[in-house]
Amino acid sequence: MNKVVIIGCGNVGMAYAFSVVISGANVDELVLVDVNSDKAQGEALDLNHAMAYAPKNIKIKSGDYTDCNNASIVCICAGRAQAQGETRFDLIDKNIAIMSSIIGEVKKTNFDGVFVVATNPLDAMTYTTMKLSGFEPNKVIGSGTTLDTARLKYHIGQELKISPKEIHAYVLGEHGDTEFVCWGNAKIGGNDCNKMLSENAMSKINYDVKTSAYDIINKKGNTAYGIGMSLLRITNAILNDERAVLTVSSYDKQNDCYFSKPVVVGANGVEQDLYLELNKFDTSLLMDSIGKLQDEKNQVLKVLKDIKQWQNQKK
Repeated sequence: MNKVVIIGCGNVGMAYAFSVVISGANVDELVLVDVNSDKAQGEALDLNHAMAYAPKNIKIKSGDYTDCNNASIVCICAGRAQAQGETRFDLIDKNIAIMSSIIGEVKKTNFDGVFVVATNPLDAMTYTTMKLSGFEPNKVIGSGTTLDTARLKYHIGQELKISPKEIHAYVLGEHGDTEFVCWGNAKIGGNDCNKMLSENAMSKINYDVKTSAYDIINKKGNTAYGIGMSLLRITNAILNDERAVLTVSSYDKQNDCYFSKPVVVGANGVEQDLYLELNKFDTSLLMDSIGKLQDEKNQVLKVLKDIKQWQNQKK
């Protein structure tokens, strides 16, 4: 039986849950967990009322951390959003406290599935989950640049009037300001994208991909549907053991941090690394992004050390 537990019933968590329901995904049970139990109960009732028209009958309920016990996937969507005037480091500090509480509760169960993280700052929170859970890195993955890559494919498709499904291109690095389009490896039908697109078009696509989230948030307050579908794509790859190539946020041992690159995703999370041969320009962009993420990682380690000292003092 495939059980998915979603922790955090905000916009992202519920867009993901709705995507699971309407897609007929290989999920038998969907459990919603939220600090606001009434919210989780209301969302579960609302989704259950869609079952008569859904492609598959899924058992949906509100629950608690004990439901993680035999889950295939625990997806963490809980956390604070970045407020005006806050830095990413401020957000790291506040969301580590939330993640510490969540992971501590999950660890009390026998959960042995795959952690999927959607909380921002994404790469730092995925690293945090790996450190706190003690899981093997391959079984802790973040949504990474799967959404950014989907945005890239959409914009290229719009420019060239080609289905985004037929475009093989990736956004690499941080899920954030230092992410970059890997034009050196972008292809359509075996043809290099940079031979089909003008420099102006590529520049505009770069800009649109990197600013899409800000634009959506300014207009409607949050992003939800795109990340919900991205999480569904990752879920399908895991539950169906698809061994799909996705740009999830995955652990890089050499640099001791998480960032997005194409990897093979299957039943055990990251099944295999795929090593792209990057040109000098893309390599420099990736190293810049990794440098930023290592700064965030160091902040994570500092906060985790402070939490551990505080916990020891309480004993």
